Amino acid sequence: MNWLFELHKTQPIAHAVGVLAFVCVVGMALGSLKFKGIGLGTSGVLFAGILVGHFGETVDHHTLDFVKEFGLILFVFTIGLQLGPGFFAALRQQGVKMNVLAAAIVILGAVSAPLIGWLAGFDPAAVLGIFSGASTNTPSLGAGTQTLGTVPGITDERLTLPALAYAVTYPTAIIGIIGTLLLLKQIFRVDPVREAADAAARHRSKAQPLESCTLIVTNPNLDNIRLDAIPGRIESRVTISRVRHGNQTHAATDATVIYRDDRLSAVGTRAGLDQFARVVGECSQEDLVLDEGTITFRRVVATARDVLGKTVGELNLGERFGVAVTRVTRADLEMSAVPDLRLQFGDQMQIVGAPADLDKATAALGNSLKELNETHFIPFFIGITLGVALGTMPIALPGLPLPIKLGLAGGPLIVALLLGRVGRIRRQVWHMPVNTNLAFREFGIALFFAAVGLAAGAKFFATVFSSTGVQWLLAGLCVTVLPLMLIGIAARVVLKMNFIDLSGLLAGSMTDPPALAFASNIAGSDAPAVAYATVYPLTTLLRILAAQVLAIVLFR
Repeated sequence: MNWLFELHKTQPIAHAVGVLAFVCVVGMALGSLKFKGIGLGTSGVLFAGILVGHFGETVDHHTLDFVKEFGLILFVFTIGLQLGPGFFAALRQQGVKMNVLAAAIVILGAVSAPLIGWLAGFDPAAVLGIFSGASTNTPSLGAGTQTLGTVPGITDERLTLPALAYAVTYPTAIIGIIGTLLLLKQIFRVDPVREAADAAARHRSKAQPLESCTLIVTNPNLDNIRLDAIPGRIESRVTISRVRHGNQTHAATDATVIYRDDRLSAVGTRAGLDQFARVVGECSQEDLVLDEGTITFRRVVATARDVLGKTVGELNLGERFGVAVTRVTRADLEMSAVPDLRLQFGDQMQIVGAPADLDKATAALGNSLKELNETHFIPFFIGITLGVALGTMPIALPGLPLPIKLGLAGGPLIVALLLGRVGRIRRQVWHMPVNTNLAFREFGIALFFAAVGLAAGAKFFATVFSSTGVQWLLAGLCVTVLPLMLIGIAARVVLKMNFIDLSGLLAGSMTDPPALAFASNIAGSDAPAVAYATVYPLTTLLRILAAQVLAIVLFR
């Protein structure tokens, strides 16, 4: 067995890969352990790396550096791809208020960390780790550490301080976030069940579901005109799926001519249907879907490259195949298939027509489960290349002595957000199946945690059980709790924010999944996840940028 114990000398890369894999196994097993539903998750790999790094042989640092950066890129890029489609929508309406509050929490933390560090006389490098650990935000640790590495004359010893401080403050931050939620709940005497019901009712009222109804054409002005000439159809966002003339029912297209007393099967929101009914005529209890005949419907997924990016109107399925598009489902959102709706990869379309016509339309739209479940690696690596280019590009900002760089955390994240929002450029589609996205993300963050833990392990225990470690821990707790309490009280007292939304906001502002799980347990539902997802992308981006600004300002 001597060859195995000498592996770090004879084959340092093989030794590094083996140790990294072992750390990931132990760390994920540790992270799977839960107490009252709360566990470390993948963060357990960080602490396993610290243990192995403390008691084991030193791992080749060049390999660790590569693994750390590569894992971070995979993590932030896959997050950006997933959140991109909803990121910009989250900045509108209710999302504006929530993101302003979350940004205030980030700014307060970015100000309080160096202030406490200055008062306590901490090494500025440790302040970066306290800021990231106090918010349980791994990408900001990566961004801050990377920027710190560009500072002239920085020593390897000081480069390990952010990871040490992060590891010390991280567990306390989780406790601090959960404790803040409990304290706010107690201060305002919150009834979580009642507030969860109120939040659910409010969200239901905002998201109007689609309905269908049969309209009888009684307006004499609509006799013998085409469907696309009916006034107000576009404005009401209503689509027509079937038309019955006499005893014949057929699929509705823009070119379909209607007559008085015809029956139209319409799809839209209740408000849109009521508006459209005032133009067409009156509602009927009939259901054309139940009529016997050759007209049926089918759900088809848009995967063909030549239909992506086109609007429903540009597809012209009615004239080409004699079918009508009535609904489009994107993620969990069901929308009326109005002509100006632009299609994205993976949109599920409900089409109506004769079986033979449906077959032709299905072939044109793609409907390929293989394409839907396939990871497109060419656009994936194009995105990473663009992210690395953006992350390493120096950006001069007024008032800063050195140009700022988004880094290998910020660059890929911003590019992924943009590409995830665009979805497609010519024939390149930035789509990744959910399971694949989660696998890449967990793989990337596990590699990052393992590399960081192994690098910090040698000095971790000597630090954490020293007076300096205790001071870091208390400082991190202040950086965690003070911004959350200030913004939490202001949001509740001034803005009258529902506690369910507030708990998701606070957890999202700290990018902390355990806190989200705890908030969901309090609410007895997944309602806090809505606010969490609303603020998570912007919060992550701001924390990455804040860490880099701190690294530049503290070391100028």
